[in-house]
Amino acid sequence: MLFKTKFMPLAIALAFTAGAHAQEVIKLGHVAPVSGPSAHLGKDNENGAKMAVEELNAKGIKIGGKAVKFTLMLEDDGGDPKQGTAVAQKLVDAKVQGVIGHLNSGTSIPASKIYHDAGIPQISPATTQTKYTQQGFNSVFRVVANDAKLGGTLGSYAVNKLGVKKIAVIDDRTAYGQGVADEFIKGAKKAGAGVQIVAKEFTTDKATDFNAILTTIKAKNPELVFFGGMDSVGGPLLRQMKALGIKARYMGGDGMCTEALPKLAGEGAANEMVVCAEAGGVTAELQKNMDDFVARYKKKYNSDVQLYAPYVYDSVMTMAAAMQQANSAEPAKYLPVLQKIQHQGVTGMIMFDSKGDIKDGALTLFTYKDGKKTKMEVVK
Repeated sequence: MLFKTKFMPLAIALAFTAGAHAQEVIKLGHVAPVSGPSAHLGKDNENGAKMAVEELNAKGIKIGGKAVKFTLMLEDDGGDPKQGTAVAQKLVDAKVQGVIGHLNSGTSIPASKIYHDAGIPQISPATTQTKYTQQGFNSVFRVVANDAKLGGTLGSYAVNKLGVKKIAVIDDRTAYGQGVADEFIKGAKKAGAGVQIVAKEFTTDKATDFNAILTTIKAKNPELVFFGGMDSVGGPLLRQMKALGIKARYMGGDGMCTEALPKLAGEGAANEMVVCAEAGGVTAELQKNMDDFVARYKKKYNSDVQLYAPYVYDSVMTMAAAMQQANSAEPAKYLPVLQKIQHQGVTGMIMFDSKGDIKDGALTLFTYKDGKKTKMEVVK
């Protein structure tokens, strides 16, 4: 008894000191394909998330009067819908307070129901399929323009700016690939009379041999070939187009609009023969912010931004800003704030409409010169 009485004040003091320095841990989930053909893009996304969390923790943020520490649960969906739903359930079971991801529409859409049913907000930095925000879920958001805008803009550009009439279309049968290809066709047909879709072929997201469909397309003599899919297929497809002597211009969406495309396509990515669009982009007045981010990323990871890292970074920062404004990291409390957020990110002002789509989303058109991805223009 004497022992307890003698040392009780010290025990209380130690407990008080520990409590004063304790941090509340906020768990965020991040999902991307860090294995499989799009692993280079998945790793790029993962790096963007890590960078944002490190910067948040360096600031010593307080939420609800408590010091907080953000942690990341990093998961790999391999670009596969079944794997995507499995890791989504894993994050729900781990009681994460928010999810950043997924990269592919085919994984993000089925996973979104799992997060929504659990009441966990999800911000995708890359999902463009229109269906993602049309499911009636109030907890899904995206920071890039959707396929209707991306595909439609490319279709219009092909007809009105490139002056093509005879078009062949190939997609990889994924939710993203089919979606962007269908929207491209709509945009092209709407842009002008006399537009002909002379061939509509499909492959898979793991294919390596395209000779059969390209031989069919070559016979139709198109002026432009549009591909809906990722660079891991789009690059080799372009390489084989060149080998078969198909001289058509080549166009695609954000999935193939990467720094890696020239390496994958070889001589197929000849100067200004490729036009692609990135679902996002910054206007001139915000270019310095983006340039600063790219420089910090390069210094930290000793590699160039591939595609979506800035949008992942902005997604994390936007979710954290909503928590700060709500004074709570509880999903039910910060979700209403997230729905109305106005956050200035490196990619622009982040605001969402009633469905969770980015307001006033930009697109950036690119081509390739001397093996380098080269910006053409930003379209709002």
